[in-house]
Amino acid sequence: MAATPTKTNSPVEREPSAEINSEKHGEKGAEMNKVPSIQEVPLPLYDAEALSKGNAAPLETAEEIVTHVIHVDDDPTLNPWTFRMFFIGLGLSAFGAVLQEIMYFKPQVVYVSVMFLTVLAQTLGTAMSTFIPRRGVIGRFLNPFPWNRKEHTAAVLMASAASVSALSTEALAVQKLYYGGYPNQAAGVFITISSQLIGYGVAGMMRNVLVHPTSMLYPINLPITTVMETLHKPKELTRQRFKIFWIVFAGTFCWEWFPEYIFPLLSAVSIFCLADQNNLVFTNLFGGSQGNEGMGFLSVCFDWNYIAGFGSPLWMPLQTLANSFIGYLGGIALSMALYYGNVWRAQDFPFMSQLLYDQSSNTTTYVPYNETAIMNPDFTVNSTMIDQAGAPYLTATYVNYLITSNAGLTATIVHMLLWNYAEVSLGWAWVTLSNLKKILDPSLYMFWRHTSVRTEEEKDRIRQDPSIDPHYKLMLDYDEVPSSWYFLVFAASWITGLVCLYVMKSTLPWWGFIIATLFLIAFMVFFGAQYAITGFGFNLQPIFQMLAGYLMPGRPLANMYFTTYTYNGLTQGFLLLRDLKLAQQNKLSPKATFVTQLIGCLMGALLNYVMMITIVQNQATILESAEGTNIWSGAQIQQFNTLAIAWSIAPKMFSIGARYEWVTAAFLIGFLAPLPFYIMHRLFPHQRIWSYLNTAIILWYLGELFVGLNASLTSYYILGAFGQFYLRRYRPHWFVKWNYLLSAALDGGTQVMVFLATFAVFGGSGNSVAFPTWAGNRANNFDYCAYNSRG
Repeated sequence: MAATPTKTNSPVEREPSAEINSEKHGEKGAEMNKVPSIQEVPLPLYDAEALSKGNAAPLETAEEIVTHVIHVDDDPTLNPWTFRMFFIGLGLSAFGAVLQEIMYFKPQVVYVSVMFLTVLAQTLGTAMSTFIPRRGVIGRFLNPFPWNRKEHTAAVLMASAASVSALSTEALAVQKLYYGGYPNQAAGVFITISSQLIGYGVAGMMRNVLVHPTSMLYPINLPITTVMETLHKPKELTRQRFKIFWIVFAGTFCWEWFPEYIFPLLSAVSIFCLADQNNLVFTNLFGGSQGNEGMGFLSVCFDWNYIAGFGSPLWMPLQTLANSFIGYLGGIALSMALYYGNVWRAQDFPFMSQLLYDQSSNTTTYVPYNETAIMNPDFTVNSTMIDQAGAPYLTATYVNYLITSNAGLTATIVHMLLWNYAEVSLGWAWVTLSNLKKILDPSLYMFWRHTSVRTEEEKDRIRQDPSIDPHYKLMLDYDEVPSSWYFLVFAASWITGLVCLYVMKSTLPWWGFIIATLFLIAFMVFFGAQYAITGFGFNLQPIFQMLAGYLMPGRPLANMYFTTYTYNGLTQGFLLLRDLKLAQQNKLSPKATFVTQLIGCLMGALLNYVMMITIVQNQATILESAEGTNIWSGAQIQQFNTLAIAWSIAPKMFSIGARYEWVTAAFLIGFLAPLPFYIMHRLFPHQRIWSYLNTAIILWYLGELFVGLNASLTSYYILGAFGQFYLRRYRPHWFVKWNYLLSAALDGGTQVMVFLATFAVFGGSGNSVAFPTWAGNRANNFDYCAYNSRG
């Protein structure tokens, strides 16, 4: 437990605001590196007190943001170690882990909202504090004192750590569906735990660089912390907001039964398809009520489950919305041009699919590629059989995704170096000779000798460091978690992973696992800093599958497990770093943070595995189909397997001179793409358009529509423009008071409905109950677009 520091308050005692800066700072912001230009900062940038007086001024530096938006104070007497915290934390962990794994097998992946978990934890904690008597030993144990902010933070951190979907479950599902069955069950459980915790260990060892500095902002946390501060004010100040939250929550819960189950036409209303129900061109362009149906252009969606699947538009910053909208429109034009231009024999295959196809496919019959025919008994690829069968084909929309995502990766790196070098360079500033010597010092890893108590000299040095977050300085009197604890987590995960990969006969060699670990560490530094500063993350999965393909050719299983320990480890590390910052902003002690995150990771991994087994067992036929349904889809696991096989024969597929050489050439395109805009910005610094347009985001969204239910995008951008442009600019008081709270209520009502419906009627428990067919519920044809059944 912590020592007892005195309660400290910032000289800035302003009301925390949930406002977002409506304008970027133009060339000054970019050149001074004060505000990230990769993505408009999604956090409150206006002081609410000044806002109410009509003289708000935008906050520019990270120092101003974290001291004006969040109170720099702490009450060390608040105790998080209570039965209530563990009860609520474990309960929400189970809910979040099960729900997120279910969502991974949906046509459109939707992510469990941390904001919703925050509000729900507060409601449950307040209820337990109010209704459980405090009399007697049991009463004092169950309800020792009023529900406090540190209990709340600890429960949210536990639930947040659990509410993810482990990529290892995707690899295991692929093995079940395409490679002859599950491997050793015990090894499957432990490899899931290992792959979830290895990134946590690496991230924890880097927290001095990626969490403690002020510039490592994790902007997505600030609205959550703002809401936490608001929720722990006196009840008379929050009663109205809670009432509105639960009204919207209940209304959304009831409404979602209609587009999700009773009236699916509401999930994709297409005027064009209703006008012409026999036009396949209209289906490709305007259809989008089912997985892999079409682009969903101008369709209107009334289902928040799919609107928020792209990230809630009420949260997304205006600059990101604008750039992604440009990419969205460009992606539609590019996909249609590739298909109807018959590039890469596009019309011989489905318009949208993540499967591999045989060269014998034609415009009337789609022939899936026989993957088992090219495999040796140990599931390595037989080169002779590949030559005989011919290299597989991909759909044009999928190739477009691979090209634009590769270009987006290098464009992001160049963009960050051009616009945010000062911040990003902190990610590798720790690589000094003295620090490298410390890493090689054996005593660093002797965790049993380490103490968590800092000397007064160490505390004074940190307090005087201007780069350290003021919130972290308040926590110096709490016992720190030694870095060796995180190293122990990393080491245990690494050893467990190596053993399990051998037991499972994964074909990933020991040296490949070592290389995967090195990539994890190296990428955590650069992309961890980028994520911390800007909040913008992107999909590195295809990149790691490409690296695995060239390092270990002919081994698709090795490719998937290499990706599991790199991409999944990296993503998990980012999320846990984000939550470490959330704990820091809410003054939760490091040891409480460590324990709750570790419990959440373990519980989430176990429940992910159990739910994967259940879903694959009950929905195997649907998961193997290219179309899926509006309830279940195997698009994610199909994509994983497709890339694993395709990259395992990379010289025949993607190398320069091969059929899809532009997938590799795209890296060069991405390096060059940001340069014209940066040059124009330097030549014309007062023309804000050059700093506002972001090629990295545009490139990522050029390939966004390659999978899933796409009918929600029109509604997504309409709601985003309403919230982030109209409300923020013309009704700022409404925006500050209601925007994030309403988003949390919409997320919560929807996700509880999906959770219950999955087991009640969608077949999550083994038995599905279809709603009777009627005009608003036409199976395989919800939006009345021409249904393409070739194959």
